[in-house]
Amino acid sequence: MFSTLFEKELKAILLSPKFVATFGVCTILILLSVFIGIKEYESSRAQYETAVQLTQQGMLESSNWWSVDNTVFREPDPMQVFVSGVNNDIGRLSDVSTWNEIKLEQSSYSEDPLFALFRFIDFTFIVQVVLSLFAILFTYDAINGERESGTLKLALSNAVPRSQYVLAKFAGSWVGLVIPLMIPILIACLLVIVLGVPFEAVHWQKFGALVGVSVLYFSFFIALGILVSALTRHSNISFLTLLVLWVVVVLIVPRAATMVAGQINPVTSIAEIESQKDRYSTDKWDEYRRLRSRMWEERSAATEGMTPDE
Repeated sequence: MFSTLFEKELKAILLSPKFVATFGVCTILILLSVFIGIKEYESSRAQYETAVQLTQQGMLESSNWWSVDNTVFREPDPMQVFVSGVNNDIGRLSDVSTWNEIKLEQSSYSEDPLFALFRFIDFTFIVQVVLSLFAILFTYDAINGERESGTLKLALSNAVPRSQYVLAKFAGSWVGLVIPLMIPILIACLLVIVLGVPFEAVHWQKFGALVGVSVLYFSFFIALGILVSALTRHSNISFLTLLVLWVVVVLIVPRAATMVAGQINPVTSIAEIESQKDRYSTDKWDEYRRLRSRMWEERSAATEGMTPDE
């Protein structure tokens, strides 16, 4: 019975316009984001290698230590092809000297501030926003829609346990979303291999973990959609309810959780850290000056009363 219900649900999803729209949007967004990510990585890699070569050449040509350009550069990470993270927010280089602290500067957003406002579309954004919305679109009328059309009574008139009926709804919707996600992901992986992005075993492990977490993420929204659809009698009410829950879970909870965590376990701010470093530096300089003054006093006391020749 479960297989029959699952097959019916899956066929209904695969033949619906929602599946075509989901597959088309996911394919375009994932492949476009990966292609742009590859081009950005290649550009960052070329800039990194050029900067390192120029620095090494300058060090070889230097005739004294004062003319050495002590600059280090952050190597681009191949994982930025799929997830940009904070890669564009943090700096790309830092000067290394006795008098200045090591601090990354000149981020990508400092050169292109417009991208700091609109950000880049990456795999995380697609899963977090697009796929979660499609999960709601797939499941908001999964049960109450059949109640409104009268097919729910017909299905439950047979000896069908309600648990199997709900589980078949979940499995059908889940497979209907996994297919539009996995096919573009496989094509994207092939694109990464063909274009020669230096992905090692550790990078593929990270990407596999990312895909696994993404599947769990939209599985939660599928289960939430079926739950709300079962608890409400009308599909329009369930859609509005799910939309409100989506805004809360996707947009409000992550930011609120960060604020609550900061209140529970306060983290020292950058300004406080800078103040502590300045205070430490000032104390050490004062200690050094007192030591030098005491040394001069002891030296002067040892030579007091001597003749100029002595």
